[in-house]
Amino acid sequence: MKYTLHTDFSEINPQEWNDLLTNSITDTPFLRYEYQSVWWEHRGGGEWLFKNAKLVLVSAREDEKLVGIAPLFISEYDGQSALLLIGSIEISDYLDLIVRMEDHAPFVTGLLDFLASTLPDSWRGLDWYNLPDSSPTLTALQAESAQRGWTHLEEMYRPTPRIALNGDFDEYLGRVEKKQRHEIKRKMRRAQESGRNVRWYISDLNDVESEIDSFLGLMEHDEAKAGFLHDAMREQMKAIIHTAHKNGWLWLAFLEADGQRIAANLNFDYNNKLWGYNAGVNRDFMELSPGWVLLGYVLQWACENNRSEFDFMRGDEEYKYRFGAINQYVMRAKVTRR
Repeated sequence: MKYTLHTDFSEINPQEWNDLLTNSITDTPFLRYEYQSVWWEHRGGGEWLFKNAKLVLVSAREDEKLVGIAPLFISEYDGQSALLLIGSIEISDYLDLIVRMEDHAPFVTGLLDFLASTLPDSWRGLDWYNLPDSSPTLTALQAESAQRGWTHLEEMYRPTPRIALNGDFDEYLGRVEKKQRHEIKRKMRRAQESGRNVRWYISDLNDVESEIDSFLGLMEHDEAKAGFLHDAMREQMKAIIHTAHKNGWLWLAFLEADGQRIAANLNFDYNNKLWGYNAGVNRDFMELSPGWVLLGYVLQWACENNRSEFDFMRGDEEYKYRFGAINQYVMRAKVTRR
């Protein structure tokens, strides 16, 4: 493999990047060229803006064919100069190297050799967050560390609850614990029978800027989310949502009552599953349980439209398990050179 260090995203063809991703060990919207480049432009909503972060984007080719991408940047973090995955840490739920399974082992070995020789004094270690617990990158880093005499730490970073779906909403409900199943049905029925013209719909996104503002406004009813949406993060979120819309994987739904929007659910519709990115609720309508009701309709739509899974992504909020989600995890792998 021939490795190349890139100083700008424009040095890799977007279509070539995304074509490799479709056959990679991990294929998520957070690894798309469009997402990665817009995340880097805004430095994660300001998360790395003032931390002297520098792009370390590495590609590998065999006979001129792109076979691997390591989307990395370097910054001071956790007491050392570390190489992190682009997308780290807060707003990108699944990250990894971009490489086919059959090329993965030699790619990782060659990558570490390349980084050690090309940037010998610039980094002390790797600190990679949000690796899926099934990723072969975890075992590869452990094996490489042992061989090189480097220290290695692996830990569970966050749960990522998911609901498997098979096209039948009633079958899905039948797998939910009995009390919670009745609660979901009761809240959806009560909203419909409230006499307050409750309805849900998927946005047509004709005026995407207005729809984004409406969504973010509902997010801000939650005090913690309002604090999260500082100016730099708001611009980052808008850029991500625009990117998802432009590339065809934005899925945004609203719940209305009394003629106004009272809940929103923003997902990525990608690889035949819904990825639950964020949601917002008008706290003045809590008697209608708007978040629960809208999520019930979202799951019903996902079943009826043959999506294979609803992925709540990171976080262990109780409501996810009440809807029958089962945990998987994303991991942190930290390697320190000696």
